[in-house]
Amino acid sequence: MTISMSSASLPVFKTMLGNLSHMLDKAQAHAEARKFDPAVLLTYRLAPDMLPFTRQVLIACDAAKNGVARMSGVEAPKFDDTESNFPELKARIQKTVDYLASVPAKALDGTEEKDISFPSGGTTRTMKAEAYLKHWALANFHFHITMAYAILRHNGVELGKADYLVGGVS
Repeated sequence: MTISMSSASLPVFKTMLGNLSHMLDKAQAHAEARKFDPAVLLTYRLAPDMLPFTRQVLIACDAAKNGVARMSGVEAPKFDDTESNFPELKARIQKTVDYLASVPAKALDGTEEKDISFPSGGTTRTMKAEAYLKHWALANFHFHITMAYAILRHNGVELGKADYLVGGVS
């Protein structure tokens, strides 16, 4: 039995975005408990040439919504990228999850051989949808969630592997 494009994408994106939202809750609670401005976490980067935490969250959301839009043909909403605090980032995650929930499985299933063209480093790449999902969309998505996790963990937010894998679900 083969898996479908919808089952290989939608639940993965939704689950990990929920886990990311959970991590934001823990980060905000960490800042409040230690009485420091949460903006310190939002602007933090692990290396000088790395994007800050807020951008990691925004790009993770964009990777999910744009990836699904490219494969399904269901237009993704446009976001202004103006989020500047934890509640706004959580709302961005929720808007992304809401969009994903609006995409019918049938719009994704059977698209494995569809050509997907997308911007990449100042050029345009084209891949078949199945390869795009497996080797680009999911990898990019997980990269940015992992970077968000690493930034928070580096700054003392009490996160562990379970927070990354299952979020607030016990």
